[in-house]
Amino acid sequence: MILTPALARHSDVDDLVALVESAYRGEASRAGWTTEADLLDGRRLDREAAAEMIDDPSGVVLLVRADDGSALGSVQLRDLGDGTAYFGLFAISPRAQGQGMGSRLMTAAEGYAAEHWQARRMRMTVISKRTELVAFYERRGYELTGETEPFPYGDERFGIPRTDDLEFAVLVKQLV
Repeated sequence: MILTPALARHSDVDDLVALVESAYRGEASRAGWTTEADLLDGRRLDREAAAEMIDDPSGVVLLVRADDGSALGSVQLRDLGDGTAYFGLFAISPRAQGQGMGSRLMTAAEGYAAEHWQARRMRMTVISKRTELVAFYERRGYELTGETEPFPYGDERFGIPRTDDLEFAVLVKQLV
């Protein structure tokens, strides 16, 4: 199955939110391996934040849909300037995980950033406790930089932490 990502539009907001929630939060997310349900409660993405990402003039949200129209994968890209793009909001539906969809979507996202913004590097942040996710990105050529960023405690737009030791690890991949 070869699926091509499309630019997300406002009409995609509800599907984008449902996809991201299914991949990261709540009991349904436990069907896949990307769940954050043991680390965070609350929302992973709300309608307002999704719409802001779609409207961001420095970025895009790519969305992959199945033949039946259901949302299967997403990624947010932002042009940070200086040849660097940001990779975030990466979500694959639990029903589509383990089938190579994530790797294909990452490749498409990296190609988009290189083609549209002449990006030479891709940067991302991952909750450092998500060692299996960090390992996935490392297998795809991303490297830990040794930098960390604080988790935004108190800002429920990022979820409600179940632990007080969360932080983001910074990873970078050279695209060219």
